[in-house]
Amino acid sequence: MSYNNKTIKELHQLLLNKELSVVELTQSVLTDIEKREPVIDAFLSVNIDAALSQAAAIDARGVNPEVLTDGISIGVKDNIVTEGLETTAASKILGGWIPPYNATVADKLAENGLITIGKLNMDEFAMGGSGENSSVKPTKNAWNQTKVPGGSSSGSAASVASGEVRLSLGSDTGGSIRQPAAFNGIVGLKPTYGRVSRFGLIAFASSLDQIGPLTPTVEENAQLLNVISGFDKNDGTSSNIAVPDFTSKIGQDIKGMKIALPREYFGEGIDEKVKEQILAAAKHLEKLGAIVEEVSLPHSKYGVAVYYIIASSEASSNLQRFDGIRYGYRAQDINNLEELYVKSRSEGFGPEVQRRIMLGTFSLSAGSYDKHFKKAGQVRTLIINDFAKVFENYDLILGPTAPTPAWDLGARIDDPIAMYLADLLTIPVNLAGLPGISIPAGFVDGLPVGMQLIGKRYDEETIYQVASAFEATTDFHKHLPVIFGGTK
Repeated sequence: MSYNNKTIKELHQLLLNKELSVVELTQSVLTDIEKREPVIDAFLSVNIDAALSQAAAIDARGVNPEVLTDGISIGVKDNIVTEGLETTAASKILGGWIPPYNATVADKLAENGLITIGKLNMDEFAMGGSGENSSVKPTKNAWNQTKVPGGSSSGSAASVASGEVRLSLGSDTGGSIRQPAAFNGIVGLKPTYGRVSRFGLIAFASSLDQIGPLTPTVEENAQLLNVISGFDKNDGTSSNIAVPDFTSKIGQDIKGMKIALPREYFGEGIDEKVKEQILAAAKHLEKLGAIVEEVSLPHSKYGVAVYYIIASSEASSNLQRFDGIRYGYRAQDINNLEELYVKSRSEGFGPEVQRRIMLGTFSLSAGSYDKHFKKAGQVRTLIINDFAKVFENYDLILGPTAPTPAWDLGARIDDPIAMYLADLLTIPVNLAGLPGISIPAGFVDGLPVGMQLIGKRYDEETIYQVASAFEATTDFHKHLPVIFGGTK
């Protein structure tokens, strides 16, 4: 019997009432994965023995009634370090690496009784927006297996949407939680930069990366954020701001709340049918009592260019550590040290990672630093200022999560510019360090469309308040893909 159609609150009650054991629940999750994985390809590894052992240990001590997530399974993106469990960032260069330590979020999962059921597929080193840049296999969209699932947290989104797991963790550097959440019709949140520790997250772009939750519902998303948030002395960018209960405003009305609708988020490049769905969602929020008004974020149009200079430059620096010497893939038949470096990196990194390393190295070079990297940093400040100005008068910003629904597998893999533009609407949020969520807001040609809500720094509660009000008065989140037992 499958239980992945039940919320974690419902599962918690079943466990407390002893209508279900943790071992039985875990085994049902493993069965769901076994059934659906040949079609979805969301997992890189499944932690069968360790998961069942942890489940048995929880049964032996008894489920903690004070810990909602005790005994619940979760999938973890493969760029989050897990002690004793292979972590590769979906790259050949890290194949076979077994970490000797946990990421801080992995420790927090264990402390709250969550069972890491396996590691989830992704674009290599989180570089990609379609899930096709994994060195192992492409993940498929839960709604239509001929479509991309989005990226880079492809497995994190598809595993939840297809009913393999109820909860997952992803990472978001330029939209890598929100865009695949939108493509798969689930809820995905990028927290405020510094809200969740990055210690043990394999770095792509250190000033942009953030770990966040992917779930079927808004409340479960907030509940999982409660688990993973908090200050960490091991992360120099971790915020020491107190962590609230992120569920505290769920269920409250939104009358009088002011929501901004940036005209730039509905301009050139945005699919007309997607616009219709999101404008209809904005009208729905007005019916619930919110005040929705058009605003301008004039520098957001430079977001993609700024992002690919800054992110690639930081990646160029961060990925220097993968050299074929200390750990990971090492080329064979080499004659000297330079050849070891060149061959190991050329054979170990995929084409998209190599492209970004080259772009970043160029941007940081002596002749280009001022012209590219420094200028990108200055424009980033203008983007931050645009958001700050809007938030002087508004509680939230609303728009589409992605310009289009999911596209065909293979359609953009040879067109990196088209792929990069898919993150047009999510990138500015990372550049400004703001929290943003994607929630289901409709369908276009049978594929899910996501609405993005952007909040003030450290104000995830208000995002959840509005998202839950929308969710409670619509049924988009109740539709399920065929693979999960739905009819769509």
